[in-house]
Amino acid sequence: MKKGINEDNSKKWEKSLLRNIVTGAIVLLVAITGFIIVLNKDAKISELYVEKNKLDALIETRDSVINDLDGTISEIEENITFIKNKRGQLELEQQEGSPDQKERIIEDIALMNTMLEESEKKIEELNEKLASSNVELSSFRNRIAKLTSDLKEQNEVVVQLQRELEQKDFQLAEMDMKVNEMTQEILVMHDSISVMNDSIVEKSEKLQQMDEQLHKAYWTFGTFKELKENGVVTREGGILGILGKNKTLNKNLNENYFTELDIRSTQTIPLYAKKAEVISEHSDSSYRLVYQDDLIAYLEIEDPEEFWKLTKYAVIEVK
Repeated sequence: MKKGINEDNSKKWEKSLLRNIVTGAIVLLVAITGFIIVLNKDAKISELYVEKNKLDALIETRDSVINDLDGTISEIEENITFIKNKRGQLELEQQEGSPDQKERIIEDIALMNTMLEESEKKIEELNEKLASSNVELSSFRNRIAKLTSDLKEQNEVVVQLQRELEQKDFQLAEMDMKVNEMTQEILVMHDSISVMNDSIVEKSEKLQQMDEQLHKAYWTFGTFKELKENGVVTREGGILGILGKNKTLNKNLNENYFTELDIRSTQTIPLYAKKAEVISEHSDSSYRLVYQDDLIAYLEIEDPEEFWKLTKYAVIEVK
């Protein structure tokens, strides 16, 4: 009789030991899995922040270079307009044949020459800014190189005009042609700036989307039956698959049953239930249940960063 009792006790002890070993293994597996998920999410978030900072720096640098380019182009356009106006005045003075005509024309040509020299200097300064900006704007560099070549040729035209003036030979048609070419180049450069602005707007929209994605989370609540029927929660574990089962989230959540929120602006989740239990994994110190008139009115998120640290899905069972 004593032997039978000892055998029963031994079997019970072995079953208890086996149950403890299995339970410990499950807990360890869950902990390791959760740790890996947290590391992967943190790495992804860090990667998105690095990409966002790089794009911010690139856009800021490009904005500065483009602003400088716009200013320089405007000044060159003013020079071209001035030269055109002076060109018309030279033609009128040539027709009028006044005694001091030659002196005034010499002064006007000298002034035009000064304007061309100033334009060349401004283009040189812009090239230096482009070189030091570490931003590759090949289309702008090509246009600026062509404009520089045109300005050089225009200088030669002015010099030739001075010679022709001494010989009473006012051949200004070539100057008009060069000015028109420069005007066309500037129009093309304006088109390039428009394309660049479109690219910046596109990258800004991408940054906005990335920022919204970083701060996006989801929440849902309901009875356990409702949550289970809608593919949100399940039960796992328990003795003989019946008793003591743990409520856990499904691996493949039904996202259609969730409401989207922005973690920066959302601090409460409305419940209005007698009882509530947070099934998803969140730090206990990061939130509290607020009661009103014997009901749990809402869940208040006191520390958003800590609350959403482990998961971006908040699931609350109500009764």
